[in-house]
Amino acid sequence: MTNPYFDTKDRPVRPPAHAHSEHAPGRQLPVVAAVAVGGGVGACARYGIERLWPTSGTEFPWPILIVNGVGCTVMGALMTVLTARFPARKKMVGALLGTGFLGGFTTFSHYTDNVRLLIRGEAYGTAFGYLFLTILVALAGVTLGVLAARVAVGTPSHQKASADAR
Repeated sequence: MTNPYFDTKDRPVRPPAHAHSEHAPGRQLPVVAAVAVGGGVGACARYGIERLWPTSGTEFPWPILIVNGVGCTVMGALMTVLTARFPARKKMVGALLGTGFLGGFTTFSHYTDNVRLLIRGEAYGTAFGYLFLTILVALAGVTLGVLAARVAVGTPSHQKASADAR
């Protein structure tokens, strides 16, 4: 598979003892700042949804299931579009919107805590239903996001070349 970001003559120079060129000293601060800003906004968005649709006790935690499903769908679409159309901007936009916003918006810790609370409340069927439905919704969401984005922007050329080589 070819790398969509570098031609063979354009390989990045890697600093000694660094696995990736992005790890060069001085290059991380803008990425860390983008992740922090995006993460804060994403977490606030999730908090707002939870305030608008509160659940408690042994109620099915629909808000978190929907947040995680929507977040996975958007992540699949975002990364596909960035790879296909904006590879030069993938690092910063992916950090801000993907790792940052969607990382703060979606929540694995809240999901597992909801399962724990449901089990503690002896709502075993609801707990296991939520446990497996979240995994199914997340995987279906990211798949749907990737497929929808590929319909909209097409398959990246480096993936077409790799598929043709097989």
